[in-house]
Amino acid sequence: MDENDQLPNLESRTGLPEDLRYLVEKYPRDSWTGHRNVHGMASMWLQRHDMFRELGGTLTGSIADYREGRTDAPGFARFFAPRLNFFLGQLDGHHNIEDQHYFPIFARVETRLKRGFDILDADHHLINDALEMNAETANAFLQALTGDADAQRYAADAYADQNARLVAMLARHLDDEEDLIIPLILEKGDRELGGY
Repeated sequence: MDENDQLPNLESRTGLPEDLRYLVEKYPRDSWTGHRNVHGMASMWLQRHDMFRELGGTLTGSIADYREGRTDAPGFARFFAPRLNFFLGQLDGHHNIEDQHYFPIFARVETRLKRGFDILDADHHLINDALEMNAETANAFLQALTGDADAQRYAADAYADQNARLVAMLARHLDDEEDLIIPLILEKGDRELGGY
């Protein structure tokens, strides 16, 4: 059995396994903003994640506006395409930096959390697949905007489903990543974690 087969699946889990929650229990979310180590790396992480949540919500809202007739096809395409491209590109870049730089450092500094970083890495692979599917269905949808109403409706529904799946996966992943990483940064500080 592959080691990743034993990791909790992003689409079915409701949070991190209990054995990985010892730091978030020591540093619960409601204490983060007042902690002396929240500035710097922790603050940057939270801001990036908030941006991803906001962009995901914007994309979800724009597709709903189109499907409900509040936006016409040309207006939707002008609004949607650049935001989707930015969202997908930023997510991909953020995950690459985490996987190649931060997660290996964090796992060496706090070895008891290594399995947590394996979970987050596995999430990135699943999210990457969802990003590719999202881009494919978005492109098909944008192309369908020049077709008949049935083709537009079918493509809009297909994209809305892919977007909903991606946003749900991302929400779970961002929460779990914050529960693992922010308390670690608060515990160790930026300097020990390579964020100087």
